[in-house]
Amino acid sequence: MLDRRRFLSTAATGLAASLAFRSNLLAQLDKTPPPPDHILLDKNEDAYWAAMRKQFLIPEDEIYLNNGTVGSSPAPVLRTIFDGYTTTEKMDQQDPEDYPIWGYASWNEFRDPLAAFVGCNRDEIALLRNATEANSYIANGVDMKPGDEVLMTDQEHPGGEHPWNLKAKRYGIVVKKITLPRPVKDAAQVLNLFGDAITPRTRVLFFSHITTFSGVVLPAKELAALARSKGVLSAVDGAHVPGMMRLNLHELGCDMYSSSPHKWLQAPKGSGFLYVRDEVIDRLWNTIATEGWDDPKLRAERFQRIGSSNVPALWGLRAAIKLANDIGMDRIERRHRWLADYILDEMKKRGAESWTSPAPALRCAIVTVNVPPVPRMDLENWMWHTHKIRIRGAEPNKLRLSTPYYLQKRDIDRFLEKFDEYRREKKLA
Repeated sequence: MLDRRRFLSTAATGLAASLAFRSNLLAQLDKTPPPPDHILLDKNEDAYWAAMRKQFLIPEDEIYLNNGTVGSSPAPVLRTIFDGYTTTEKMDQQDPEDYPIWGYASWNEFRDPLAAFVGCNRDEIALLRNATEANSYIANGVDMKPGDEVLMTDQEHPGGEHPWNLKAKRYGIVVKKITLPRPVKDAAQVLNLFGDAITPRTRVLFFSHITTFSGVVLPAKELAALARSKGVLSAVDGAHVPGMMRLNLHELGCDMYSSSPHKWLQAPKGSGFLYVRDEVIDRLWNTIATEGWDDPKLRAERFQRIGSSNVPALWGLRAAIKLANDIGMDRIERRHRWLADYILDEMKKRGAESWTSPAPALRCAIVTVNVPPVPRMDLENWMWHTHKIRIRGAEPNKLRLSTPYYLQKRDIDRFLEKFDEYRREKKLA
């Protein structure tokens, strides 16, 4: 057991470390310049994106190529999160029954900008914490009988696939998978694979809008229409889409959609959402039950009633949406595609096998290449520990390279230079 003196010493050390962290973080934010004027985009695009790079706490000597896992929140988002804590933790809300506990209210001040950003109605949106949570709500909430089928691809994220595997193990539904080509050649190829695999027992088409494995942008609108024509529900894992490319859920026509804006929108970690088309809301059971779970008037709001959670994260989500709108999603998407095309072309020149679709419409800001005999994990460790370059991939030789809009061409060139250097050192060139 700790004696009193040791306990006080340990506590003081912990408090000092916490205060130092807070002071250091706020000091970094204080030194961060304001975001560049968006007019600069039309005058000098390179200068604009270089100035945007300074909005991130990622050190200048680090190159980050892994938004496919998680994005870094820029200074305007981080400042807003601090503002959220400063405001909510005073506990001085005007209504004495009002407390900053996301999970028991509509929070329309956050749902409204999000719904406008993703192209749907407020009452079709539930604020959750990530796509995995939303995918579990979908799998748990859809009524299915033993033998009923859910059809998905072989490139689903574990947070999308395993909720259905749990349902299969517990209730006897059947999980069927189609195998996507590497690379997917065109949209027709995907539609034919799904169309051929649908049976009279198929109840749900579940697929990633952009797959985490290869980054292929699947033809979600056409797949949703295919599902509708067969009387099948369409559920889309859209973890990568908001902030990477333009999204309009009503135009997409799917029944359900999940997402994690902490990736490409660079919103706070723990800010996600579930979209349920209004006509489908009453068919989806709640997974978490608290006050309001059985009130149809709440529409999708009843799915966000999850108990106490982190309201300042919603402040940050709203700030991330504002920043993306200020820049313009068309400009952001165009930047993402240009950077990805550049790194893909350069890797192909080096003999990499592209698993990224050759169809421009089926790729955006994730490039996936196979580079045998380069051992992926050894390369990943070497890149990071020797040169402060963050990449991601899979065994044995797959690399997944993400290209966030603030990335500079010189950053990509540095990665390519070090990739060549690694192959020479290991005699793999």
